[in-house]
Amino acid sequence: MLELTDLTKKYGDFTAVNHISLRVEKGEIFGLLGPNGAGKSTTVSMISTVLSPTDGTICINGMSLQKQPAAIKKVMGIVPQEIALYQALSAKDNLAFFGSLYGLSGKELDKRVDEVLDIIELKEQRNQRVSEFSGGMKRRVNIGAALMNEPKLFILDEPTVGIDPQSRRHILETVKTLNQEKGMTVIYTSHYMEEVEYLCERAAIMDRGSIIACGTKDELKQSAGASDTLIVNAEGLNDDAVQKIRRIPGVSEAAVSHQTISMLVSAAERNILDIADDIRRTGITIKGIHFEEANLESIFLRLTGKTLRDSQGAS
Repeated sequence: MLELTDLTKKYGDFTAVNHISLRVEKGEIFGLLGPNGAGKSTTVSMISTVLSPTDGTICINGMSLQKQPAAIKKVMGIVPQEIALYQALSAKDNLAFFGSLYGLSGKELDKRVDEVLDIIELKEQRNQRVSEFSGGMKRRVNIGAALMNEPKLFILDEPTVGIDPQSRRHILETVKTLNQEKGMTVIYTSHYMEEVEYLCERAAIMDRGSIIACGTKDELKQSAGASDTLIVNAEGLNDDAVQKIRRIPGVSEAAVSHQTISMLVSAAERNILDIADDIRRTGITIKGIHFEEANLESIFLRLTGKTLRDSQGAS
């Protein structure tokens, strides 16, 4: 659905995006992450035709963006970071306006407005002015406007910033439903790692204009050298047992606090149950065991040295 080849954006001597290449398959939800200044939003702006690349190519649904921009716009829907609506108009009239930009009119336009109002669950508020809506409701209308042309490629740039939990959950479920039931390809950027983990099969992490890692969560974990954590409550912990535990294959680090030992383990190398059996052989009695898989936040931190929430306003 999307292929970027050596995509570059320069502003004078400053390179915002540095020869990145990327493929997004049809029907997948793909996450694009990056700390402040990473080049993420610049990349999204080039894909969505807002900015022209300095170099490189963008291909969407088999078409060249540089050669066929009008055709590409017909198959793409963009939800920008900022609310892009007419506040004095109703939800229905906003959707009708954006639908008309895609060439819809008459009964076809009215039908699509009704369909989108159902999707964003604002049919009862259809005649209410957008200026009277909460932040979450405005976000939902913003999403609705981008759905009027039934896009094949749907790009959402931080769509849940500053909204209530109920609207946030609705947006996440809407994205998942559009992908599963309509086969819509989605590119999703967010400052909330749990959203990306919930929605995306794969993700790319950008930093300083380059893609530093790309793949599934397991592939990102492997590229980052991230480890899972095994926490064991035990009886009989002593220095000799702890030293033996630290030598167990698959255990990279171990820290002791009272009768609890926390270990960094590589699940890719060994089965966790095998590690637990090796711990028992040291002579200690396991009273409880808890496994924490490395999450996307820890992988991101390891790769960039920054937490994503410390980098609000990423570009």
